[in-house]
Amino acid sequence: QVQVVESGGGLVQAGGSLRLSCAASGSTFNIRTMGWYRQAPGKQREVVATISSGGTTNYADSVKGRFTISRDNAKNTMFLQMNSLKPDDTAVYYCNANWRNVRTSTYGDTWGQGTQVTVSS
Repeated sequence: QVQVVESGGGLVQAGGSLRLSCAASGSTFNIRTMGWYRQAPGKQREVVATISSGGTTNYADSVKGRFTISRDNAKNTMFLQMNSLKPDDTAVYYCNANWRNVRTSTYGDTWGQGTQVTVSS
């Protein structure tokens, strides 16, 4: 099975920065697109940014110009650099890894447990 672990959340003042990390692991799996999602209290989970294995990125309009997603394919690790943080960015941030099992040629998604990001005004 693929395991996904996030780290790097915390409390920061508005205008500050945080860097989230996500590590995916699992033998016989190719990690495909990875992404960051977030869920604020009382709201649905929403996509923040995604990055393909080839490096193609997509961002939610609300974070464009402030957040940068990147990945290290050799280590199956993904990062989210968050700058100019706003109180509206407060949420639990989840990592998602889309994968292919090279033995069975099946596909799936694995979610991390989430990491809290709190931005104070």
